[in-house]
Amino acid sequence: MGRAVTEVTQLGCPISPLACAAMATPSRKERLAELRREPPQFRRATLASKVELTPRMMRVTLIGDELDDLVIDEPAASVRLLVPSPPSDELVMPEWNGNEFLLADGSRPAIRTFTPPFKAAGERSIDLDLVLHDGGAASAWAQRAEVGAEVALSGPGRGFSVDPACPSFLLLGDETAIPAIRQLLTVLPAGATVEVHVEVAEPDARIDLGAPEQVTVEWHDLLPAAAPGDTLVAAVETASIAVDGHVWAAGEAAAVHRIRGHLFDVVGLTRSSATVRGYWKLRE
Repeated sequence: MGRAVTEVTQLGCPISPLACAAMATPSRKERLAELRREPPQFRRATLASKVELTPRMMRVTLIGDELDDLVIDEPAASVRLLVPSPPSDELVMPEWNGNEFLLADGSRPAIRTFTPPFKAAGERSIDLDLVLHDGGAASAWAQRAEVGAEVALSGPGRGFSVDPACPSFLLLGDETAIPAIRQLLTVLPAGATVEVHVEVAEPDARIDLGAPEQVTVEWHDLLPAAAPGDTLVAAVETASIAVDGHVWAAGEAAAVHRIRGHLFDVVGLTRSSATVRGYWKLRE
């Protein structure tokens, strides 16, 4: 959200010293940009294989010596995948400018964020599950790339810290959150009550989550005219949410914003009782 800025000219109206000082003082956003911590550097890797899990999801296996010391030990963590910027198939490594990664010509590289599986030091390969959709840089790359194609990974980003004493969990997510949900289901406390809601754009996007028998899983098909996340918002609004439980939700940014508002403003959950993350943003 930006602030309205009034343009000031010096025609017949000199700017006061106070105004000049204010204009010369870095904004809060600029100061934060200067202090922003540089993400982990990119590690080169190559495409070893790719497998279609569903008509809407592909698993790519990446391999490389630089992945050897990459450790993923938290569930629902993240890595950044750098792919060649269209129309070129040549990978160009970006530089960190203190706020973001940029290519030498000042353009933004094709970087997308994904949930990786657990990975120990010494392992030279990693699998990533990508949702296939129109207009996505990583999706387009995955569909056209051949074995040996070069990419790079940066990470890991923060994961989810599971409270072993938590009695119940409500998990909500769209197709982009399926890898994280599948991973979370392997680490949640065995005695906890777990309810899962997953929204898919097409029925054939459903995939085995590997959920234990005691876990309740409900799939939601998004109607063609509906906004992404509508079924998840409806699900959370009708769910029985325990105040001593935990809600984890991820998906389209506007949808999870609505979910966050319901959880905090309507249900009255504390911030520590919910983890809500925007995984992607709808571009209109």
